Amino acid sequence: MTDPTVSFVVPAKDEQASLPATLASVRDQRTDREYETIVVDGDSDDATPAVARRYDAAVVHQPQAAADGGTGFAPGIGDARHRGAERADGDWIAFVDADTVVRPEYLDSMLGFARREGLAAASSRCRLVGPARAKAMEATINHAFPRLDRPVLPGFNCFVRRDAYFETGGFPDVPNEDTAFSRELGREWPTGYHPDVLVATSGRRIARSGLTGTLYHYLKLDWRRLRAEY
Repeated sequence: MTDPTVSFVVPAKDEQASLPATLASVRDQRTDREYETIVVDGDSDDATPAVARRYDAAVVHQPQAAADGGTGFAPGIGDARHRGAERADGDWIAFVDADTVVRPEYLDSMLGFARREGLAAASSRCRLVGPARAKAMEATINHAFPRLDRPVLPGFNCFVRRDAYFETGGFPDVPNEDTAFSRELGREWPTGYHPDVLVATSGRRIARSGLTGTLYHYLKLDWRRLRAEY
């Protein structure tokens, strides 16, 4: 295979139930471009690594042993995404989660949009599967995040140019890692949102991901501009 244009990076821990749908959606991209798939396995107790290999994904191991002098801290999803990025060979890196399904046109649509708009990174509108709380967060992601001065790019759907990713420092291993990365990236690089719904994801991670916890803060920072545009 020639060097891939895009590397899909999928963090996964004990995801044997949902991972097949994710990897099948990545495998079934309608594109003539070369791309690769990398699953970062966080010491799963189930068959997650075997599922990844069944879909011809490269597997990167993320040890979960205490990494902070025995205090009990274990690496999180920010660390997993970054390990995958370090393994990736693509000029662009597409971060999706193990409970996220991408549409067949995702790769070409996101790549074309980012290049056409001169963006270093992008997300897209999404569909969240779950209870009412998930639908409320879906509306926030689709309508509020794109309007921020530095849009929040959810970690489950983040398409970023390789050089911009590493110059920014990548996903930090902290709470709200996708918000922290998005805001830092947006300081130096143009980012934006594809207007089409290109992914569907479970709402189960939203509360844990930190998106809701930081929404009020960033909306308040950008409120004057948002109000002026309505």
